[in-house]
Amino acid sequence: MYKVKSKSWRRITHFYRSFSEIPGNSRFRPLLEFVEQIAAFDFAHLLYGSTSHIRLGISYQLHSARRSAVLCGMLLAASAPTDFLCSSARQQQTDPTTPVVVQPGAPGKPSRTLPPSTKGTLPARSPADVGFMQGMIMHHAQAVEMTTMMATHTENKDLRSLGARISSSQSDEIRFMKRWLAARGESVSMAMPGMPGMDMSGKSMPLMPGMLTAEQMEALRKARGAKFDRLFLTGMIQHHGGALTMVKDLFDTAGAGQDAELFNFATDVDTGQRAEIGIMQAMLEKQTLEEKR
Repeated sequence: MYKVKSKSWRRITHFYRSFSEIPGNSRFRPLLEFVEQIAAFDFAHLLYGSTSHIRLGISYQLHSARRSAVLCGMLLAASAPTDFLCSSARQQQTDPTTPVVVQPGAPGKPSRTLPPSTKGTLPARSPADVGFMQGMIMHHAQAVEMTTMMATHTENKDLRSLGARISSSQSDEIRFMKRWLAARGESVSMAMPGMPGMDMSGKSMPLMPGMLTAEQMEALRKARGAKFDRLFLTGMIQHHGGALTMVKDLFDTAGAGQDAELFNFATDVDTGQRAEIGIMQAMLEKQTLEEKR
């Protein structure tokens, strides 16, 4: 019925078909849909005469469909290499058979793609790191033992709540320290050859800083009520203070504390136990005031 002599329509449809194979989820799709609309507008323009003006939604008049189509083609052509590269990188990263290992470059330096066979290595450690972890396991274990007495030795709800928090956090930290040592092929115990808890001369091994003596632990076991509360608070403040000393000694040792996991753990111990010392000091002051009334 209608015979269109203009070559514009043929050029536009040829342009559109050249990109018709692009997947539906491509970021080119919005541009292609725009080109399709322009092609339809141009066809209508040719059918109904040059005096018919077709306006887009944002109110500007479409004077030349070919000009807009060419503009879209330029945009597509300019962005195609980038898209193809991004698609290739995404395919490489999502393909489980070709893992990508990227090593970030130093400031001002490019990153490097390493072979898939690349394996991570644990950072170097010093004997002080191992000794700190082994000693802190023993240290934490006594704190957990102290908290187990609360169920039968005190009715103080605030103290029981604090004890539950100490028990939970330090039990988790003991598990972490054991994993850290095992991953590095180290023993979790500091015990020397011979009887457990004894050195080669048969004498008891020295306690870690702040740990309660056997006599202090026995007095705690025998105490009940307010007496237990006081002994627990004074003993745990002493105990936490020893942990702070251990952290300080670690970081004062040349070459120690450089391992990232150990560094984070030690600083968390320092921060957490300082806060708990403040809480226990306040509880002890409150108990002292109540006893004076």
